[in-house]
Amino acid sequence: MRSAVAGTFNVLHDGHRALLDRAFEIADDVLIGITSDDMAAGAREAVNPLNLRRDGVLEHISSKECPWILFEIDDMYGPRAIMDSADVLVVSEETLDNGRAVNEERASRGLPPLELSVVPMRKDDSGMRISSTAIMRGEYGRDGRRDVMDIAVGSVNRVKVEAVRSVMERIYGNVRITAADVPSGVPEQPFGDETRQGAVNRAYVALGDHDMSVGIEAGVFEMLGGLYDIQHCAVLDRDGGLTLGMGSGFRYPDAVADIVRKGETVSRAMALVYGEADIGHREGAIGFLTRGLLDRKALTEQSVMAAMVPRLSP
Repeated sequence: MRSAVAGTFNVLHDGHRALLDRAFEIADDVLIGITSDDMAAGAREAVNPLNLRRDGVLEHISSKECPWILFEIDDMYGPRAIMDSADVLVVSEETLDNGRAVNEERASRGLPPLELSVVPMRKDDSGMRISSTAIMRGEYGRDGRRDVMDIAVGSVNRVKVEAVRSVMERIYGNVRITAADVPSGVPEQPFGDETRQGAVNRAYVALGDHDMSVGIEAGVFEMLGGLYDIQHCAVLDRDGGLTLGMGSGFRYPDAVADIVRKGETVSRAMALVYGEADIGHREGAIGFLTRGLLDRKALTEQSVMAAMVPRLSP
């Protein structure tokens, strides 16, 4: 039997995990549809880019034993060539009507209806449905609990925010993460020591009433005969403790470096040389230059983990 499940999977939470787990429990193989960026943006005030959402799903299903296919969808019906082979559609109580609409569309084409397997909604600690939107606002963690470590990130860049979430969950378990749109206090394209200062500034401005804040800044450094990118991270706590770290550096191609030296940002230089716009909010320059072998989230995680070393091993 083949099951199917679909969703935006914005920040993968307990509700999403329950849907995915059910799909694997009841079938021999599983179809997983994940909404495209265009489709996801049309229904939510904030959404993570597809690569981050896909990574969250892949991390959860990596230990599953039965075969699966993960694919992008642009509407609630999904690609007919794939979805027509399904026998069961896993839905939540909230999306049950969507499942019925899918069956109506199948009937119009002479196909048998899908069995609808309904998963109860997962609730937060106030009894309301867990939602990715509330998680992204920092109201609670992935399991709906509010009584957890409360951490602010001095950026609304979703790659940075999710990198902090990933690292802090490995250290503290469930956490609340709030994205704060704060100034860096340094030029848009930091050079040298401006990078560390930008990270520190972001952490101080973002802290507020949170337990901890994280500032991240990527800058360029003239070294070893070229222009290198290095991310710096600053972690600040309520007691005023500040710890610093940085990720691994990589050298920009000379064509990109020459444009940056003339005053352009790395993002603009990448767009001019390679035609890749807004790369900093997706896989980053490192993702493009390594052909996906290392993306910006993983690189950012390095700097965050490095800044946590003095706290883990004082």
